[in-house]
Amino acid sequence: MSTVVVARQGNTVAIASDSLVTFGETRLPDGYEANTKLFAVGDSIIGTVGSIAHVPVLQRALAGLPEGSLQLHGREGIFETFVKLHPLLKERFFMNTKEHDSDPYESSQFSILIANRSGIFGVESYREVFEFERFWAIGSGRRFALGAMHALLGAQGRAKTAAELATAGVLAGCEFDTSSAAPVRLQTIKLKKA
Repeated sequence: MSTVVVARQGNTVAIASDSLVTFGETRLPDGYEANTKLFAVGDSIIGTVGSIAHVPVLQRALAGLPEGSLQLHGREGIFETFVKLHPLLKERFFMNTKEHDSDPYESSQFSILIANRSGIFGVESYREVFEFERFWAIGSGRRFALGAMHALLGAQGRAKTAAELATAGVLAGCEFDTSSAAPVRLQTIKLKKA
C-alpha cells in the first residue's frame, strides 16, 4: 500500500512518502514508474495511499470544484470541501462508494494527509477530518512510521526538524513494510504566523 506521513516541529510542517507502486505481488520501485503519492493543490500538499488512481482523480476532482469551494485550511473547511467533492467522485469518476454492508455512510474510498501553512490534517473515507498537533501516518507502513516518530519525539527529542521526523517515519515504513520502499519524497512548508 504505502507509507505517507505528516509532521510538525516549530514553525515548519513536513509531508513525506515512500516511492513504491505495487500491483498485487508485482513491485515497481523508484525508476520504473514515474509515480508520486504527493501532489500540490493550491498552497497545500496532499499525500494519498491506496489505489494510485486516487492521485489523478483527486487532482482533477479538486480542480473541478466551483470557485470558492476549495477550502483546505481548517477542519470545517476541509470537511465542506470533501462533502462537495463526494458527488463529483461518484458521478464523474465512477467511484464505488461501498466498502461494507454495515457502513454508516457512503465511502469516498481514500485516506489522505494534507500539509499547508495552517497545519497538518487527515481525511478518511467517511470524510472524517483530523487536525494533528505533532505527526501522523497512513498506509500499510503506518504503525512502523508512528513508532519511529514517537521514539524520536520522546524524552531525548532527537528529531530537531519536521523534515527529520517525517523522513524517519517513512524510512521505518520502508524498512519493515513490504509495500513501502525508498527513496523518501519530502516537502516542507512554513506555518503562517499566529
